[in-house]
Amino acid sequence: METLAVIDFETTGLGATQGGRATEIAAVLVHDGQIVGRFQSLMNSGAWLPPFITQLTGITNEMLHAAPPARAVMHEVARFTQGCPLVAHNAAFDRGFWQAELVRAQCEADPAHAFACTMLLSRRLYPHAENHRLGTLARLHALPSAGRAHRALADAEVTAHLLLRMQRDVEHRFAEPLRGATATHAMLMAMQRAPRHQLERCITRH
Repeated sequence: METLAVIDFETTGLGATQGGRATEIAAVLVHDGQIVGRFQSLMNSGAWLPPFITQLTGITNEMLHAAPPARAVMHEVARFTQGCPLVAHNAAFDRGFWQAELVRAQCEADPAHAFACTMLLSRRLYPHAENHRLGTLARLHALPSAGRAHRALADAEVTAHLLLRMQRDVEHRFAEPLRGATATHAMLMAMQRAPRHQLERCITRH
C-alpha cells in the first residue's frame, strides 16, 4: 500500500513563473485510507506579502520575518515526502512552486514526486458539482473541516480527505474493471487525463 503526500502552498499571490514566492507549505501523508503524518511551516524567502494576501490568509510580513528560511523548509519537506507520489488540488499551481522552490533550495529532484490533481479528477468524477473549487467539493461531500481555509495545513487536510473520498468512489463505481484492485496514484494520474466517457476504459487498460 503506497503512501501519498498531499501538498498545499500559500504564496505571495503571483505564479511561480511570474516572480511569486511561497510563504507557507504543508504536506499531509495518506496511507491505507488514513492520514498518518503532517508537516507545516511558514517560509521566509525575503519576499514582501501584499495586504490582500494577509487579509485572505492571515499570514503577515512579521510572521514571515520570524519564519525559518525557505531553503531549510524545502529541504525538510523534501525529506518528509521522500519516495511519496504527490497530490494537490489545482496541482499545476502547487507543482510550479514545488519545483521552483526546490531549485532555489538546491534540492535534488525525487523521481517519485509526480503530481495527481484532485481538481482534474473532480471534473471527471463529479460533473454535477457547482464548480470544482476545494471549498465547494468539501461542502458537496461533507468533508471534515481542518481549520481556516487558505492556510496550507487546513487546505492540505481537506484535500487529503477529498483524495480518500475519490479513491473510495472510484473503487465502488468501477469495481468490475478494478477486480479488487485499489485506486493507485498511477491510476489517478491516468484518469485525470482521460475524457469522462472513457474512464472505465482507462481503468481497464491501466
